[in-house]
Amino acid sequence: MATSVGNRNGVHKAPNLRTSSSFKSKLPPPNVRRSSPASLAGADSVSGRVRVAVRLRPQNAEELVADADFADCVELQPELKRLKLRKNNWDSDTYEFDEVLTEFASQKRVYEVVAKPVVESVLEGYNGTVMAYGQTGTGKTYTLGRLGDEDTSARGIMVRSMEDILANLSPETDSISVSYLQLYMETIQDLLNPANDNISIVEDQRTGDVSLPGATVWEIRDQQSFLELLRLGEAHRFAANTKLNTESSRSHALLMVQVKRSVLGGDDDFSLETQNRSMVGNLRPPMLRKGKLIVVDLAGSERIHKSGSEGHMLEEAKSINLSLSALGKCINALAENSSHVPVRDSKLTRLLKDSFGGTSRTSLIVTIGPSPRHRAETSSTILFGQRAMKVENMLKIKEEFDYKSLSKRLEMEIDKLIAENERQQKVYENEIERIRLEAQKHVAEAERNYVEALEEEKTKCQMDYMESIKKLEEKWTVNQQKHAIVGEIHMGAGGEDVAELEKLLQNETCLRKAAEEEIHNLKDQLLKLSKAELLGGNADGFSLHEVLEEEIRQKNKLEEEVRVLRSQLEQLSMEGNQTRSYPDRANSGNPLLGLDCLTPLNNLRSRNDTNGEKTSITNLHEQVGLQKILSLLESEDANVRIHAVKVVANLAAEEANQEKIVEAGGLTSLLMLLRRYEDETIRRIAAGAIANLAMNEANQELIMAQGGISLLAMTSTDAEDPQTLRMVAGAIANLCGNDKLQMRLRSEGGIKALLGMVRCRHPDVLSQVARGIANFAKCESRASTQGTRGGRSLLIEDGALPWIVQNANNEASLIRRHVELALCHLAQHEVNAKDMISGGALWELVRISRDCSREDIRTLARRTLTSSSTFQAEMRRLRIEV
Repeated sequence: MATSVGNRNGVHKAPNLRTSSSFKSKLPPPNVRRSSPASLAGADSVSGRVRVAVRLRPQNAEELVADADFADCVELQPELKRLKLRKNNWDSDTYEFDEVLTEFASQKRVYEVVAKPVVESVLEGYNGTVMAYGQTGTGKTYTLGRLGDEDTSARGIMVRSMEDILANLSPETDSISVSYLQLYMETIQDLLNPANDNISIVEDQRTGDVSLPGATVWEIRDQQSFLELLRLGEAHRFAANTKLNTESSRSHALLMVQVKRSVLGGDDDFSLETQNRSMVGNLRPPMLRKGKLIVVDLAGSERIHKSGSEGHMLEEAKSINLSLSALGKCINALAENSSHVPVRDSKLTRLLKDSFGGTSRTSLIVTIGPSPRHRAETSSTILFGQRAMKVENMLKIKEEFDYKSLSKRLEMEIDKLIAENERQQKVYENEIERIRLEAQKHVAEAERNYVEALEEEKTKCQMDYMESIKKLEEKWTVNQQKHAIVGEIHMGAGGEDVAELEKLLQNETCLRKAAEEEIHNLKDQLLKLSKAELLGGNADGFSLHEVLEEEIRQKNKLEEEVRVLRSQLEQLSMEGNQTRSYPDRANSGNPLLGLDCLTPLNNLRSRNDTNGEKTSITNLHEQVGLQKILSLLESEDANVRIHAVKVVANLAAEEANQEKIVEAGGLTSLLMLLRRYEDETIRRIAAGAIANLAMNEANQELIMAQGGISLLAMTSTDAEDPQTLRMVAGAIANLCGNDKLQMRLRSEGGIKALLGMVRCRHPDVLSQVARGIANFAKCESRASTQGTRGGRSLLIEDGALPWIVQNANNEASLIRRHVELALCHLAQHEVNAKDMISGGALWELVRISRDCSREDIRTLARRTLTSSSTFQAEMRRLRIEV
């Protein structure tokens, strides 16, 4: 490996020798170490020339056929590190490089001679750059970015570099972070987050360092996670099919690897004994070395007439050639020690400012093809490499005191002191507990003595009490004997009075029987007299007889009513007794329960009236005609309009009538009612009828075509009645299930209206809102799966996600089921994942996958979480397992 002495102000220029086989370039002499003012961390600057290797691609199938009669334009001499570029059969130019790699060179050898020295420098704290340059289709991406999934020996420089870095770092003290970008049409885009498609370049005014603060940065812990990031990035990189390359990269790719490595500071090692010292002043912070590796896969230069690019591909080719031309101008200026280097002509040269003429150790591999048809492109590539070999960089190690590690050590010391304090506190608490137990023992002994004294006093009092009771019982016995003697005397006098009363009662009974017999005889005589008068033809008697019969009928009727009233009275009395027997049951139930049992006939009559009403509506429809009923919707009489819209709503509830109603103009009339009248009853019934009609897919398009969604949205804004809002929400929810109407539904305010109705907080209204959101999310998921729609969910854009997350665990099972389905459908589209994570939906999806009562929803949530790379990455970060 040859290097040269000097820097940007003194570049060794190789002489040009021309013979029939002339030398166009020669390696500069080896570089020497020179001292420079120390950096902030005390590191010296070291000069380092850009190392350039050339790699020849094997002939492809097309070249084997097209160039069969022609010799290759390139001849390699790897042992002399030379390359001959033939002009014709008798003349050629010879060039020297740091390494010459034939078409048979393995990927491992390419890595070891080109990239491994750079990787070792990065591990020591230097910046490093590995870049591939060449014509399109000469193997740049193969050399750098090959993953080696099928053949591990084909692994490229990116994969092998990370393997070496991981092998030389400690996971406990060191860290690796990765960003993967592409420069496409002069815009810097994040390959790990395609939504981040316009990253700005920030340059430190003091140091001149270039950074990309907007780029996504991923921490790397193992090789497998790095390979997944590379696959993700390659999937987002722009490529196209040209005449020169079937997979031609249309952007420059830059892999940036930040390495932070902790090394021992000073001359003394940090032993475990030092870490365990109690004196904080003896702790010394280690040094932290920060190295940055940039692997650049440049897009291939191409000539338009050969690649056949046209249209947008032509613009891409122009952008690629302009950025490569700007890079070539910068390298020419550096090679010629020009006072002005035009690094600001392109974002590519700004990003590679440190790689050429800066502080980075840079290795360049130029790839060429053997075909004589592309000799001009091959010559241009070789001359680019020759000029790059003349560029000198000033390498600077980047290290600083690792104050974070020192802080960690101090925290460990603090934790140790806290633990010691806790142990002493425990000893103190144990001593306090011992004293407390002794005190409790003394108190318990004193209480025991006091209780014994009280027991003795209590026993004495009980003896005195029993003695007093005994004396009182003796006195009571004596008094009882005295009262018994007096009672016998009074008993004799009372018996005589009772006998006299019984005798009087018997006399009264006999008199009553005699009176009853006399009354019966008088009734018989009156009956005989009435019959005799009737037989005699007395007109007055006949008339009197009719009056008596009428009175008898009235009497019988009244007696029947009395019997009914008595029956109801007995029933009331019975229920009153039951209520008094079970007061708790009576109080806890419905206070109007007793009234229901009094009106069983009324309930039966009510059911009969309902059936009769349906029958009457059907008969009315058949007899009057649908057109006549619909014409009544425009009546000036409010009561007539209300009855007419009720009839139409009942008819619309049956699917058989819906087509007839629509054909007769009923849908237009119902929408007219919403537009023209502000009566709450009419709006509620009309909205319910429209909701019934909206269950039919053909009617849905008619509703949208006649401005129905705007009218429903306006009604939802004005209405306050929960039942009206429920009808409106049900109609919009039915429309949300139509795939064809989603964009129009949203543009006319349907989603906003649906979300606005949650202000009601009524469970029935919220249930319809949740159903509409679930239907809309399902249609979006289906369209995304079929590839007919992309981008964020319209629900998320309209601000529905916070309400969905808030109600994902609603107490009402129907609301909860619809919201859970909506979350699962939204999560199936990868572009929604970032918004759902930031909005807290990830935790709800994890809960649904574990705790949902329905197996199908639980399975859907689990499948959605495991299939999303974004959700998987976030769950790994949060250490969540499904």
